[in-house]
Amino acid sequence: MLANYLIGLREGIEASLIVGILVAYVMKIGRKDVLPRLWFGVGIAVIVPLGVGALLTWGPYGMSFQAQEILGGGLSLVAVGFVTWMIFWMGKTAHSLKSTLHNRLDAALLGAGWGVVVLATLSVGREGLETALFVWATVASVGGSWEPAVGAVLGIITAAVLGYLLYRGFVKIDLGRFFTWTGAFLILVAGGVFAYGIGDLQEAGVLPGSGLHAYDISPLIPASSWYGTVLQGIVNFNPSPTWLQMIGWVAYIGVVTVFYVLQHRKATRSRAAAHPTPIASAQQPVAH
Repeated sequence: MLANYLIGLREGIEASLIVGILVAYVMKIGRKDVLPRLWFGVGIAVIVPLGVGALLTWGPYGMSFQAQEILGGGLSLVAVGFVTWMIFWMGKTAHSLKSTLHNRLDAALLGAGWGVVVLATLSVGREGLETALFVWATVASVGGSWEPAVGAVLGIITAAVLGYLLYRGFVKIDLGRFFTWTGAFLILVAGGVFAYGIGDLQEAGVLPGSGLHAYDISPLIPASSWYGTVLQGIVNFNPSPTWLQMIGWVAYIGVVTVFYVLQHRKATRSRAAAHPTPIASAQQPVAH
């Protein structure tokens, strides 16, 4: 539940920031007439992910076991791709998000302003689709438990409240630090979903090695124990992964973490260059 709460919180805050920037800019330039269209686009962006989530949840039951495993494994890998892209995208564009949205909104306001509907739908809907797909993958990985979905909903509700408070200026959050730490945690969560997707594809016979387990620590950490359940719910812990799952998990975590750290360091240097620390000038002797 905690992992999906953070997913919902992070994605919800991103969406809230986007909506807040769009609404504030529309109000600033005196185009209150397009606000209903903006909220209409946001409404579409909320409804579509709900429909996708429902389709993924109830659609596969008429399929064969192999088809379900292929669908589940494939969509898990797609979800990992989306989340990984989202982590790096926010790290790259967070500092320019406001100006980018302003430029797009200027173009969307031409004429009657119906382009605002498209802009709001695409900007907010992307966050919703990423959330729906990743939450569905984590729900599937823990055997259909609804706790991950509940966690995500609670995270989204929290994000909506925080987004309103941020827009009104009642609270202030270090968004850079927030996205940095949640991004690092999501890499760990995505690694577990990646390994789970590999396992599904092995069960379907698409990938080899389904019976070749790297280790089995089930006697030490039973999957049915409370701590095993907590680990599974947070990082998709598997006490007996196959060799391919373990190799995939290590490769994903290792490669993504290296690039994430490099991006963070580059962003830190860029901010330092843009806002250099003033150097105190040497005290000059006083002339008599």
